[in-house]
Amino acid sequence: MGLFKKTLAVFMVGFGIGAILVLLLPSAGWVFVIGAVLLILGIVWLGKC
Repeated sequence: MGLFKKTLAVFMVGFGIGAILVLLLPSAGWVFVIGAVLLILGIVWLGKC
């Protein structure tokens, strides 16, 4: 089960970075916020594993 949690955390970090980099547009501020939250949650979760 630990491997699944690490994989999910890495996915969250990657998705967060991708959302930040790809959708860094003035009209997509809410997407940037979602990406940043996922990035932070993923890093925290990865730290707990």
